[in-house]
Amino acid sequence: MTSVNLTAAAKPLADVPTREQMPGMHGKFLHSGSMTLVYWDIEEGGSFPEHAHPHEQVVNMLEGELDIVVDGRAHRLKPGDVLAIPGNAPHSGRAITRCRILDVFWPIREDYRFA
Repeated sequence: MTSVNLTAAAKPLADVPTREQMPGMHGKFLHSGSMTLVYWDIEEGGSFPEHAHPHEQVVNMLEGELDIVVDGRAHRLKPGDVLAIPGNAPHSGRAITRCRILDVFWPIREDYRFA
């Protein structure tokens, strides 16, 4: 299993399996009753193409620098930055350095449930 359903019991993040979602983008996928959380480890130069989804997304920068374009507006995110991406807003990005990011999606991303 490469995604985990969260319960009221604590779960060590180290025990959550990692999945390479795209080249250079490794994620730990967790689901609560109404949200999906992804802890990303993105290699320097790793990128994701422009895309959109109906889910609201909050990007929490933990480490590194990420260039991200949301609805045509460019942002450079650094540790401690938080960026909300509205549902259906086109966005793309590229890691300037190795990045650690926590993405929170609402509602649950069913496409991020893996067997």
